[in-house]
Amino acid sequence: MDVIKRLEKLMTMDESSWHRHSNPWSVYSRFSVLPIISLAFWSREWIGGYSVIAILLSFLWVWVNPRLFGVPEKTNNWASMATFGERIYLKRKVEPIPQHHIKPILILQSLTSLGIPVFIYGLWRLDLSFVLAGNLWIMVFKAWFVDRMVWLYLDMKETNPEYSSWLK
Repeated sequence: MDVIKRLEKLMTMDESSWHRHSNPWSVYSRFSVLPIISLAFWSREWIGGYSVIAILLSFLWVWVNPRLFGVPEKTNNWASMATFGERIYLKRKVEPIPQHHIKPILILQSLTSLGIPVFIYGLWRLDLSFVLAGNLWIMVFKAWFVDRMVWLYLDMKETNPEYSSWLK
C-alpha cells in the first residue's frame, strides 16, 4: 500500500466526505494547514508543554477540514474539480490514468517533498526564515499539484459516468 493510500485511509474519506470536500471553502481553507501546524509547533516557545494541545488541535484541523463544509450546489469550479482529480488519482491502480499525467504528478510530489526537511528544520530550530521558506515551497508545489488534479479530472471525466456525475 502506498503512502497516499495510507493517508487516505487515516483520513477516512468516504463518499460523503469527498462530496463535502469538493466545496471550494474546504479546498481553499486547506491552504491554512501548514501555517496552523507551524504556529502550533512554534507555540512550544510560548506555552511550553502545553504546545502538545495546540499541535494535536492543528492535526485535528487536517481531519476536520474536509468534513466541515456542506456539499456545494455547484462544482463547475477549479477547487471542486481539483478534489475530483485527486479522487481519480487515488484510484489509479484500479482505473489507470493517462500516461502523460504520471510523470508530472510524480515530479510535483517530489518537488513538494523537498520542502519538508526545510520546514521541519525550521520548526526544530525555531528559525522563522526556514519555516517560511518551507511553507512557501510546499504550498507552491502543492498548489501546482492541485492544478494538475484539475487537468486530470478534465481528461478523465468522460471515461466514467461516475466522474461526470460529480460535475454540477
